[in-house]
Amino acid sequence: MESPEQIRDRLLVQFPGAEISVVTNPGIAAQHSLLLGAAHARAIAEFLRDDPTLRLDQCSNVTGIDWPEKEIVETTNISTPDPANPAGPPTVVEQKTKRLQPGFLEVVYHLYSITHRHGPVIFRLRTGNRTDQATVPSLTPVWCSCEFQEREVFDLFGVTFVGHPDLRRILMWDEFKDHPMRRDYVEPDDYEWEPTPHGAVLEKTKAHYPTPPTPAAVAPVKGAAP
Repeated sequence: MESPEQIRDRLLVQFPGAEISVVTNPGIAAQHSLLLGAAHARAIAEFLRDDPTLRLDQCSNVTGIDWPEKEIVETTNISTPDPANPAGPPTVVEQKTKRLQPGFLEVVYHLYSITHRHGPVIFRLRTGNRTDQATVPSLTPVWCSCEFQEREVFDLFGVTFVGHPDLRRILMWDEFKDHPMRRDYVEPDDYEWEPTPHGAVLEKTKAHYPTPPTPAAVAPVKGAAP
């Protein structure tokens, strides 16, 4: 089977101007992937499915990744002449600068070929951010097996799949707030589905119980019958 680099090169010939790059995996599995720009994702997916050499006709897995914003520290070395010894080696000063890398969400697809019995070919789609640009094109029209799995990513990560035929929650109920698989998700203290809380859940729900009255508040009224 072709390597990710070979597939990328063929795609760039087929789709001039498309955003396609290889994301290397330093782990033992070394399953490198392709990062695709959203503008050409649907057309590239159809090519991967229909190309006679690849014939990636099965999408086995669709999953999400949350990448929150983070601070990046970049180090540069600046060489300056030594005033005390101009002819000598320059003085090297290490300068560090900080920048904030915006967060984004990622959707990862694993493709196989049942026809040729090879794979996986892995590719990624990224959203513009984690708030008002959390969208990618749906690939359910290309591989029908994506339907429930894209719904799961929508439900748990908050990615909106444009063009999905039935985009709605699949694990959580419709009124549920937020997305449980995001890294900054905070689970509620009061579990409405836990009618008899116990253990750690009981300790959390105590904060929502009414405060019991103090002894002074229930002291008998003077002159009242015992």
